[in-house]
Amino acid sequence: MQVTGRKVAIVGMGGAFPACTDINNFGDKLFSNQSLIRQWDKPLAYGKQVRSVVSGYITEQEMGLEVILDPLTHSYPETYIDTLGRIPDANLATADMGSIWAMLGALDSIKMAGWTTKETESEQTGVVVGSGGAGNLILRVAWHHFFVENMKSRIAGSHTIDRTMFYRDAANISCLLKTRGVCEAIGSACATGLGNIGHAYRLIKFGLQDRAIAGGLEGTSLETFIGFDGMQVLSKGFSPEESSRPFDISRNGFVCSFGAGIVALEEYEMAKARGAKILGVIDEYFNNSDGDGDMFYPSFGGQQRLWRGLLSNGCPKPDVVKMHGTSTPAGDAIELLSVVDALGEDGYHVCAPKSQFGHMLGGAGAVEFITALLMLEKQMVLPCLNAVTLNPELEKFQKADGWEGPSKPLAAYRDIVQQKAFAKEINHVTCLNYGFGGTNSAMSVSRDV
Repeated sequence: MQVTGRKVAIVGMGGAFPACTDINNFGDKLFSNQSLIRQWDKPLAYGKQVRSVVSGYITEQEMGLEVILDPLTHSYPETYIDTLGRIPDANLATADMGSIWAMLGALDSIKMAGWTTKETESEQTGVVVGSGGAGNLILRVAWHHFFVENMKSRIAGSHTIDRTMFYRDAANISCLLKTRGVCEAIGSACATGLGNIGHAYRLIKFGLQDRAIAGGLEGTSLETFIGFDGMQVLSKGFSPEESSRPFDISRNGFVCSFGAGIVALEEYEMAKARGAKILGVIDEYFNNSDGDGDMFYPSFGGQQRLWRGLLSNGCPKPDVVKMHGTSTPAGDAIELLSVVDALGEDGYHVCAPKSQFGHMLGGAGAVEFITALLMLEKQMVLPCLNAVTLNPELEKFQKADGWEGPSKPLAAYRDIVQQKAFAKEINHVTCLNYGFGGTNSAMSVSRDV
């Protein structure tokens, strides 16, 4: 049961963003309509073995990290050196690259929040951070040398388990910051980032914690990229900056990308009392499952119920809907129509951050939540890049028996889908994210007034 009067504020944010030096550079590029997607040399090296070669990827060097390779294999990342001196060596030894991003994002979030050491190390400060996949690079080399090269188990090093366990990101943050509250990771595929923030919100709303570091990430991984490429769901045939094209009639798949989004949450009255800068206030979080038994295909009914659940507690109508918007043929259409079904045909706009940096999988919901906070701060709507032509004809599923959703084609909603960033008064943003297995997440965040 919620504790009466408790609200949740966002007081800090940070992370890792493709082709960006920091969160300010990230915001500047997004609102100037730039794409962060590049041709990636790693899949490109495999020639015709892969279909797609574009990604919003991040290198070690771009994050100020130096890789120390195992002297025997010359390919295993034994550990990393933080060339900027932000993280102690002992904490780097237990982390893969994605966990390092999470720790850096947590440090930036706490600095922005202004939490004292006492507040950070309190029993009332939790950590809820998850990722979509394992520490693939570490596992790849470790298991290859054991199973294929017949080398001893110690070749994998003494940290293979802690550097690849699902809970590694939250654990590394907690050990770095010495937090004493809840520490856990929630996995829900591509809804992981928003789901972890949602769970942290509930911990504070229900009075179980006063503060939390929350978010999600996906560390750069060729294995993850290859897995999706093998499913034939990645975009191909376009230049890098044109590859991610949510809602466009020529979309043919998403861009597999990588990044991290971490936010600092705090009980609103506590944040207000100490004079914290409040980036936004979470109105409500709701999540559900499609319940139709389909692992992959999006469900209009499931998204209808998601909207009903979010709006049922007096949640405000958003000025902007931050869409999941992956560029998949069925997903984009069903999502846009579900938004129209819930909110009507006007009075709001939609944006698709994946059009600028691709799909960050476990990090998507958290990084995109940060884009919502940036929209509230800058009072600008982010674009749906490359949404050049919306389908002027009805979708196949709209013609099927039993369809009860909007009866107009996507092109009818051109006015709410803009290709360039623009200024607008924004008081409320709704964030949407979905994932394999039929998991759906929605969060409403408002400007503090």
